[in-house]
Amino acid sequence: MIHKKTYNALELKAGQHTLIIEGPISAKDLASYKFHEGLVAFRPPEKQFKALLSIADISEGRIIIARDHDTIVGYVTFIYPDELERWSEADMDNLIELGAIEVAAPYRGCKVGKNMLKVSMMDDAMEDYIIITTEYYWHWDLKGTGLSVWDYRKAMEKMMNAGGLVWFATDDPEICSHPANCLMVRIGKRIDQESIQKFDRIRFQNRFMY
Repeated sequence: MIHKKTYNALELKAGQHTLIIEGPISAKDLASYKFHEGLVAFRPPEKQFKALLSIADISEGRIIIARDHDTIVGYVTFIYPDELERWSEADMDNLIELGAIEVAAPYRGCKVGKNMLKVSMMDDAMEDYIIITTEYYWHWDLKGTGLSVWDYRKAMEKMMNAGGLVWFATDDPEICSHPANCLMVRIGKRIDQESIQKFDRIRFQNRFMY
């Protein structure tokens, strides 16, 4: 599959700041920016920045960023599912995962996440993919936001809905391990029925769940 990538961008007023939401962005352009020290949800900032650079260089990899001048204050990643996860088992070249989305604390509450997803879906090529994201409560900044696990779940769902992703049922053990965890999916307009059936077989692997 040829992974077409068309750059899109928009401006967003975030308090006294004007952010540029843009992407997919190349590793070369990504490397020209600074990485906000508050982006710590998944690993230390310097290690996460290296991870983004490696994703941007992969053929299917997509990085959408929010930046304040030359500082990245938010990002979204799209990449094939990890080979250790069930979502890779069907070996579907048209299934990609929204692997991470993060916004630095000072810029939250300004719809940065929603707008990064909006820019992500501006690319018509996204209609050729089934896009999934797996939401796990242990990745959520419950302490920093002061939200309960259920209020955070509602906020995450609302944000993902802005990118066209909706809740889908699954019997995946890790997702089923806590009721706040969930699978969210966007099926592109050009996805064929065979691909949908393959995806459904991945979602449900225990026959008694049907």
